[in-house]
Amino acid sequence: MNYILAIDQGTTSTRAILFDGEMQPLRTAQQEFTQHFPQAGWVEHDPEEIWETVLATCRQVIAEQGIAAGEIAGIGITNQRETTVVWDKESGKALHNAIVWQDRRTADYCSRLRNEGHEAEISHKTGLLLDPYFSGTKVKWILDQHPEARAKAACGQVLFGTVDSYLIWRLTGGVSHVTDATNASRTMLYDIRSGAWDAGICDLMDIPMAMLPEVKDCAAEFGTTDAALLGASLPVLGVAGDQQAATIGQACFAPGMMKSTYGTGCFALLNTGDTPVASQNRMLTTVAYQLEGRTSYALEGSIFIAGAAVQWLRDGLGVIENAAQSGELAQSADPGQDVILVPAFTGLGAPYWQPECRGAVFGLTRNSGPAEFARAALQSVAYQTRDLWEAMRADWQAAGQADAEGVSLRVDGGMSASDWAMQSLSDLLGASVDRPVMQETTALGAAWLAGMKAGLYPSQQEFAETWALDQQFDPKLPADRREAAYERWKRAVEAVIGFQN
Repeated sequence: MNYILAIDQGTTSTRAILFDGEMQPLRTAQQEFTQHFPQAGWVEHDPEEIWETVLATCRQVIAEQGIAAGEIAGIGITNQRETTVVWDKESGKALHNAIVWQDRRTADYCSRLRNEGHEAEISHKTGLLLDPYFSGTKVKWILDQHPEARAKAACGQVLFGTVDSYLIWRLTGGVSHVTDATNASRTMLYDIRSGAWDAGICDLMDIPMAMLPEVKDCAAEFGTTDAALLGASLPVLGVAGDQQAATIGQACFAPGMMKSTYGTGCFALLNTGDTPVASQNRMLTTVAYQLEGRTSYALEGSIFIAGAAVQWLRDGLGVIENAAQSGELAQSADPGQDVILVPAFTGLGAPYWQPECRGAVFGLTRNSGPAEFARAALQSVAYQTRDLWEAMRADWQAAGQADAEGVSLRVDGGMSASDWAMQSLSDLLGASVDRPVMQETTALGAAWLAGMKAGLYPSQQEFAETWALDQQFDPKLPADRREAAYERWKRAVEAVIGFQN
């Protein structure tokens, strides 16, 4: 058995990647699925459609590689986090569409909990901010829409899971109702210090604990697939939420190592080791990974709009035909213009957490055109990363880490392929940015977890030694210009927040 099958279930598409015994990707299949927007601020997925894309892509890579399913040593799953599914155990049907992590429908309920004084306790236990982003309030909302389901949930006949849990349940024919510690840590129902679901928070939100999945290590025996689905009964051996999987795939195993993934949004994680660091700068404290019963923690910052800013250039403004053109266009921008885009299209994420803010453009002149907009869009990602960078390093230093200045940054995700964007990031951080040879870091993280558990892939330390640098970007912008540019960005953000308020 010389293969590992990785399932990368994302926000807009599902991918299946078949890895060989040397951790190299051999085959990839991808399918997009429908995004549902029932109301402003609401985002949903059809769980059945997600399941169908998973099944189809897995079958495709197996068939295209021309192998028997029995040659696969194990399955690793990585998934969009916080997205919430509640389903009937007997019928297998979801009570409601999956409510996506981007969804804001529970904002009023979060405000109510905050006004009632619950935020401090919830944040201490879960490491999260009281925000609609996370799963807990989504579960409550679904149960509130189906009052008859709450009693069934109390008997374990209605189940809750993040996408990983739902997929495992389907893959195993309803036998395994499980998740891993990284996904559990994103629900706002899980005490990251005790490593258990929190009865007090569940009671506060009127969520029966019988509907919650069992929590396991990231590399564990999650169950075996129904043989009729893929042609053989295969063990699911690795699970991690997408950003944690990327952290693992980037081999950020040492405290002080930081990775930043640029997809639709941007998610940066700083490994803080075996101690959860409470943020003083509105970062999240979360589980980075859990192996052999030992939990490693991270500080996390989330940017809502990264690659989506490039999509806006393409789909909203029509100034580019594909994402690859953005860097070339930005490079041709007039150096005498200093256009700043604050891409708060769906609010501002960390460290501001201003969900009601909306975007704005500053510094326009009569000569501002597509090139200046492209540069502003790419630089907005670098500026937002600088916000996270400053906040995380401050928290890390406050936790007694004198070497906070030595934090290293590894990057991945679609936008990391742009040399111009990564050079701009290095310039505005004033630090080196390392891009790896292996760009499939999220899927690789899930694959390594499964392969290591199966005995096919190397140990954690040996895996870290396989990380290879593609290109290092070093800052070229003088410090005075870098700081002046960042000050202008901060004034622009203050103006956006002030306009909304």
